[in-house]
Amino acid sequence: MRCRGIRGATTVERNTREDILEATKELLGMLIESNDLRSDDVATVFFTTTSDLNAEFPAMAARQMGWTDVSLLCGQEIPVPGSVPMCIRILILVNTDKTSQELNHVYIKGAKNLRSSVST
Repeated sequence: MRCRGIRGATTVERNTREDILEATKELLGMLIESNDLRSDDVATVFFTTTSDLNAEFPAMAARQMGWTDVSLLCGQEIPVPGSVPMCIRILILVNTDKTSQELNHVYIKGAKNLRSSVST
């Protein structure tokens, strides 16, 4: 078993608590489903937002989804000129027997073009 990273990103329309939580739950749910994740296998999850999002911690969405025993951390992305605005990113470190090629990274909404892996 190895510790591997699973990435995902999404965007929101507004800097509101509701939009941040809803978008994070949607993305996290897609990452969980597409990778058949169990919280017991998750080592830690990093959530980042662009500097234009500060109405709520995205990690609160994971807590609301029942991930109460998983270590979670939020941070801000480096404000690179021209980067995707209103963006939430997730990095899940998971203990798994899957190869890196078997993991599904999910990029949705305005973050679709960040990676060419799984996008919906």
